[in-house]
Amino acid sequence: MGKKKKRGTKSFAKGIIILMIAQVFVKILGLVYKLYLTNREGFGDKGNAIYSSGFQIYALLLTLSSMGVPNAISKLVSERVAVGDHKGAHRIFKISFVTFGFIGFLCSAILFCGAGYIANRILQIPEAEFTLVALSPSIFFVALSAVIKGYFNGREDVEVTAKSQTLEQVFKTISSVVLVEIIAIISGTDTVVMAAGANLATTLATGLCFSYLYRYYKYEKKEIAFEIKNSINYRPTRIRKTIKQILSVSIPMSLTSILGSINKNVDSMTVVRGLKKFMSEESAKIQYGILTGKVDTLVMLPLSFNMAFSTSLIPAVSSMKAKGNMEGGIRKVKFSMLISILIGLPCSVGMIIFAKPILELLFPNATSGAFIYQISSIGIIFIILEQTISGALHGLGKITIPALCLSVGVVIKLFLNITLIPLGKEGFIFGGVAGAALATTICHIVSATLELMFLKKYMNIKFDKSKFLFKPIIAVIGMGILSYFIYLQLLCIINAKLCTIIAMLLACMIYILLVIMLKIFSKEEIILLPKGDKIYKILTILHLY
Repeated sequence: MGKKKKRGTKSFAKGIIILMIAQVFVKILGLVYKLYLTNREGFGDKGNAIYSSGFQIYALLLTLSSMGVPNAISKLVSERVAVGDHKGAHRIFKISFVTFGFIGFLCSAILFCGAGYIANRILQIPEAEFTLVALSPSIFFVALSAVIKGYFNGREDVEVTAKSQTLEQVFKTISSVVLVEIIAIISGTDTVVMAAGANLATTLATGLCFSYLYRYYKYEKKEIAFEIKNSINYRPTRIRKTIKQILSVSIPMSLTSILGSINKNVDSMTVVRGLKKFMSEESAKIQYGILTGKVDTLVMLPLSFNMAFSTSLIPAVSSMKAKGNMEGGIRKVKFSMLISILIGLPCSVGMIIFAKPILELLFPNATSGAFIYQISSIGIIFIILEQTISGALHGLGKITIPALCLSVGVVIKLFLNITLIPLGKEGFIFGGVAGAALATTICHIVSATLELMFLKKYMNIKFDKSKFLFKPIIAVIGMGILSYFIYLQLLCIINAKLCTIIAMLLACMIYILLVIMLKIFSKEEIILLPKGDKIYKILTILHLY
């Protein structure tokens, strides 16, 4: 064994593509079962409210037990691997496995035992109790899986993370549909039990994911043993000191994820409460279901294209820093930032323009929420930039900064939620659930702006305004105008749903063409992409470069 892996910028780009494809596939599958649930008779927006409220509390405990773990372990392992200390890297993995396994078990027990209190007192949605119980075991499995993912990510073996995520989502999608259908037949479409069944599918899927990751680790044991045997620069430390080191990195890294989860829980704890002051509890739950079940699902979909950059930047920048090669780190950060901008801008603009047609296409039985969707879509570009900048800052060792920036945004969101939601009673356009959507958007604008300021400060990095701002804006404006004009023309000829699909596909093609024509990518950046040499050769033949 003992095969050497490439660790250059080319392999960095390849790793990003692998993770990106997996994330996109995972999100599409997630959208599929969300479409099924929302359009399923007896579930709809009310079922989404029950499902999502329980899921947000689960997500918070999941964050406390494991969300910062893959990135933290990845950072610590990559630093050891960069200097040849494979033994030290594996020791970090073993100690982390036991530590976070215990924390995960504790959080599972808290959720299981406290489900009734959380549902009735904190959420004020009693129906969510069953969903919390159904989700509780998965925290333990996710915590263990997170450690294994972090270890292999630190070794720049991202394929196992991609494959495990895909396997988990495939099984979750299939089991969600099967369980909900069985429960619907037995219970006579009882929304509460159906929501619990959908969340039980999550627990089964996380158990399967852990099983796959553990078997992969056992399969790689021989190569790992070979690396450990040939390890250099090993520095033995006490177990207590190693745990302290792991927690000192994972806790600050988790803070960003915790605050992100708290951000969602601000809605779960304030939206229904605020809306009940001027509408029935049933209507309030439906409004909350629109925000969390449909809008959040669609807004989070583009993030799958970008998640890979945040995940890959942490070990990449950490490794460059350990080797003293910050120029290489800056190149990777700039490349990632450019891609993030080129992903985020068209997604924001496209979803704002086609909000109503998208909802009518995907949720024919529950089409309401276009204005809320448009407000939330503004924030996509800023959330995407947050992801990438956080990865760079974590890799630099500035672990607490993303959390501090997001905390400012969350405090602002809480204030705006409390202020804006009750204004729905007065008919204010940004009142009610639209106020919560606006508050979330402002939260991410503030957080991303602050993070960018710190990135420039600590990396001494400069961005060409023409390349990173003006040209992408020109491309996205051109895309928006042309695609909407095409949409309006097609409406007179063909079915509205088919018209939406064609217009959005043409929007993608127009945007890519404009990015090429404006020469936003340099020759070097094109070559970094998988098959980049061939792509550049084709562009030169077409006289586009």
